[in-house]
Formats: sequence, C-alpha cells, structure tokens
Amino acid sequence: MKKKVLTVDDSRTIRNMLLVTLNNAGFETVQAEDGVEGLEVLEESDPDVIVTDINMPRLDGFGFIEGVRRNDRYRAIPILVLTTESDPEKKNRAREAGATGWIVKPFDPTKLIAAIERVTA
Repeated sequence: MKKKVLTVDDSRTIRNMLLVTLNNAGFETVQAEDGVEGLEVLEESDPDVIVTDINMPRLDGFGFIEGVRRNDRYRAIPILVLTTESDPEKKNRAREAGATGWIVKPFDPTKLIAAIERVTA
C-alpha cells in the first residue's frame, strides 16, 4: 500500500517539485498552501508523514506543527520541516513544537525520499 505524504508549503513551485518527486517515488501526495489549509487537509487525508515549510501566511509551520500535535490522533505522525531556514534557534523551536526532522531547501530529492522512508519505516 502506498504511503501518504501531506505537503504544506505556500510556494506553488515547491509544491509542484514535491508532488513530482514524491509521486515518482511511489508515494500518494496530498497538498496544502499554508498551515490553516494543512490542518483542514489533515482531517480528510490521514497521512503517514507530513512535510511542512516554516514561513507561510495565515498559519506558519510552527503553529501548524503545534496544531497537529495537539490532536492525539496525529501525535505519532512524523513531521519533516522543509525550509530555507537553517537557524539553530528555529530548529529547536520546531523540535519543541513536535517536528521529527529538518531539511533545508533547495532539497535533494534522493535525500528527501530517504528521510521520508526512514521516519515511516
């Protein structure tokens, strides 16, 4: 059975790159444009893993991660942060919010797939 990935990013370009990368690797992909939509899509999609950006309108990645973790149903879903940020303080904040891992953009498709497979194994 295909593993399902929810990607949350306000950049259409990044969403398209993720869609192609993940679908080519055999994942089912559902997408959202920001944290607010991400929480809505999460309810309907029940993903195996989430890949989220940090800097987004309406609800940023930190708020989104906290929103996911507040619900017991989603507490065990791995969350990978995919962002241009590399600030250790922001990494810590994401970890404290409940993120599983951190990947800096631009992403290497092979490394992204390896990270997703590692956290969903």
